[in-house]
Amino acid sequence: MIQHHFIQANRIRLHYVTQGEGDLVVLLHGFPEFWYSWRYQIPVLARNFKVVVPDLRGYNQSDKPATGYDLTTLASDINSLIENLGYKRAHIVGHDFGGAIAWRFAQKFPHMLNRLVILSAPHPSRFAANLIQDLNQLRRSWYILAFQVPGLPEWLIQQNLKNFVQTVFRGLAVRKGVFTRETSAIYEAALRQPGAIASALNYYRQLFSPLIWISDTWSMTTSGSPQLITAPTLVLWGEEDAVLSRRVAEDLRHAVSASFELKFLPNCGHWIQQESPQTVNRELLAFFGMSEEEN
Repeated sequence: MIQHHFIQANRIRLHYVTQGEGDLVVLLHGFPEFWYSWRYQIPVLARNFKVVVPDLRGYNQSDKPATGYDLTTLASDINSLIENLGYKRAHIVGHDFGGAIAWRFAQKFPHMLNRLVILSAPHPSRFAANLIQDLNQLRRSWYILAFQVPGLPEWLIQQNLKNFVQTVFRGLAVRKGVFTRETSAIYEAALRQPGAIASALNYYRQLFSPLIWISDTWSMTTSGSPQLITAPTLVLWGEEDAVLSRRVAEDLRHAVSASFELKFLPNCGHWIQQESPQTVNRELLAFFGMSEEEN
C-alpha cells in the first residue's frame, strides 16, 4: 500500500508517497502535476524497490517558499531527500520539469546516482540552443515566454482552472481517455492549494533568469563545456509529443558520456508514463535489471 509521509529536506518540508523495500527509486513529476502522475508506476516498481515520489517544492502538499525554484536548488532538494531517507544512492526517473531536475541532479550529484531515466524532458543546458536552432521547438515553447509575465498567468489560470487542466492534459495527450473527469478533478484540487500555481510558474521564471542561468552554467562546467552525464541513461519519448520536438530528443545523446538509449513510444503524447504505463513500466524494469517475469 502507498504510504504518505513528510520529511525535512534542504530546509523545507516535502510531502512524499512511498511503497516497497530495497534499492531506492525516486520519481520526479513535471508541470503541472504532483506525485499522482506516477500512480501506474509506483506499485509495479515497489515489488522490487523502495519507491519514493515527492511532491516537488511548491506543489500539492509540499512547502511553497517564495524562492528556491532554480534547478540547482531543486536538485539539492532531491539530494537532501535521499540523504535524509538514509540512502547513499538512488535511481532517478524524471518526467517533464522533473526530468530537467534529474538532468541537473546527475550533473551536480553524480556520486548519488545509480541510473538515470528521462521521460520527455530536454537537457536544461542544451535547451536554449534548441530554441535558437529549432524554430519548430520555439513555436512549441510559446507558453514558457507567456509565463514570464508577472502576476497575469497566475490570475488567468486560477480563474479558468478547470479548462486549464483539461487543455493541458487532454489537449497534449494522444490517448485522451487517460484523463477522465475524476483525474482532472484530482489535478485541479492539487493546484488549488494556496500558492501552488505561483510556485509552479516560478519554475519557468527561474529557468531563464539571466543571473541563475549564468550561475548554474558556471558551476557545472569544466573547461568551458557542459559537464557530461556519467551514469547509464535511458530516455523515453512520445512519438507524438506536442511540447517537445524529436530533434530535442535526439540531441540528448550529446549530453551523456556513459551508455545511452533513446526510445520513441508510438501513439503517445507528452504525458508518457500516464498514456503508455505498461510500456514505461516494462522499460524501467528492464533498465533497472528486472524482467517482467521476475516482477
